[in-house]
Amino acid sequence: MISNEKSKQTFTPSEVSRIIEMAWEDRTPFEAIEAQFNLSETDVIRLMKKSLREKSFRLWRRRASGRVTKHQKLRPNGVLRAYCPTQYKNRRN
Repeated sequence: MISNEKSKQTFTPSEVSRIIEMAWEDRTPFEAIEAQFNLSETDVIRLMKKSLREKSFRLWRRRASGRVTKHQKLRPNGVLRAYCPTQYKNRRN
């Protein structure tokens, strides 16, 4: 289990894995992570830094910093969902 010192939250390994997955997804805004796990963008950055290898963290920061889709207010009006339609290929529509 990983705890978030600031908010005194504790996350299971599967929750940490999901937070990391959501943080890596281009179309998932930080606001969605906050709504689901009560973690601010700063908290997500701390969790990522703690959970990832140094090089992986730097790659993620470089990638996430340049994405307007990572912030709900900066998203273009046409982006209505949090994931790409081809992201979950094994789901049946």
